[in-house]
Amino acid sequence: MTRELTGKPPSSTHEPGTALQTGGTSGIIGYRLRRAQLSVFQKFLSIFDSLGLRPADYSVLVLIADNPGRKQTEIAEVLGIKRANFVTLMHGLENRGLVERIPSAADKRANALHLTEEGQALLTHARQIHDAMEQDLVDRLGGDRARTQLLALLDRLS
Repeated sequence: MTRELTGKPPSSTHEPGTALQTGGTSGIIGYRLRRAQLSVFQKFLSIFDSLGLRPADYSVLVLIADNPGRKQTEIAEVLGIKRANFVTLMHGLENRGLVERIPSAADKRANALHLTEEGQALLTHARQIHDAMEQDLVDRLGGDRARTQLLALLDRLS
């Protein structure tokens, strides 16, 4: 469909006050995934703002806690974060006293990542908050079975 360029805006075909038609996007998987992701991230941001944590910060802290002594490059790779961006993220966490980079005994060119006591304390608190947020999502999905199904479907896409 083409329309002539007249310099005038197209005439409105909707009645004022009517809802925007979204049927053209409602069946697009990528669009719906992005909308769901935005909803979850907005809730995360509003809850975790008081802790000064963004989703990437939280993920890094969790991975370091679960894998103490691993190299920066390994953590960055698992999260899909570019090296330069990860270095900046690590500087922020290190400056806040949450993580420390210790030269690796096996490879002096690499840094082994560890949580500080302050980082561990913050993560313990953050995990409690995140667990409650995650349970809310599970409840909204309809329970553990729906959660398992959703995760399996998402795994098929990634």
